[in-house]
Amino acid sequence: MVEFHRPRDGISLVAVKPLADCKLYTFVDTPYLHGRAPEVVAQQLCDGGSDLIQLRAKNSSPDEIRALAEKILPVTHRAGVGLVINDHLDIARDIGADFCHLGQEDFFDAGHILVSELKQPGSPLKIGLSTHAPAQAQRALDAGADYIAIGPVYATGTKPTAKPVTLEYVKWAAMHATVPWFAIGGINTETIDAILAAGAKRVCIVSAILNAPDITQACTAFRYRLDQ
Repeated sequence: MVEFHRPRDGISLVAVKPLADCKLYTFVDTPYLHGRAPEVVAQQLCDGGSDLIQLRAKNSSPDEIRALAEKILPVTHRAGVGLVINDHLDIARDIGADFCHLGQEDFFDAGHILVSELKQPGSPLKIGLSTHAPAQAQRALDAGADYIAIGPVYATGTKPTAKPVTLEYVKWAAMHATVPWFAIGGINTETIDAILAAGAKRVCIVSAILNAPDITQACTAFRYRLDQ
């Protein structure tokens, strides 16, 4: 099924890939911007072949995150790339983002049981959930998550205190996950082959792209590997 962005502020309707066809999930993560404009980085990610781009700004206020999102949204929508807002469901709803991503603490620890509780009638907004073990993944699947993240597969500077889940969890997801899932955590040019061999078809990549000398070129290289 082809999905479409809602028209907003004069932005033309652009077809968005179904989640099942999305492979490369990238980030505009504020600690990795190093003074670069978020909308410029978003454009480079789009040009490199990203299917989804998450705005993650853990140390920013809601007003700052909203302002960042409003700069990025026209870029992603022109490119037909899904915009994911991390943590802030209200902002995702208000600006017309395509997805909201929530952690275990933001969803289950907040007392939610079903993803449908957070969805407004008629809204196309989809919700993804982080998972760090098979039991969490099964719980997220039972909750009706539109997609799940599996990780961190390897140790990562993005979340230095998180314990790696290893390739065994990737293999479990390949056998049991019933919605699109994305491996995340420590994925780079040296680790991606092992992750794909374990059964992953979709990956989230942060620092290996945002720290690259050429963001677009780095995206393109990962995209090529995923398409093989």
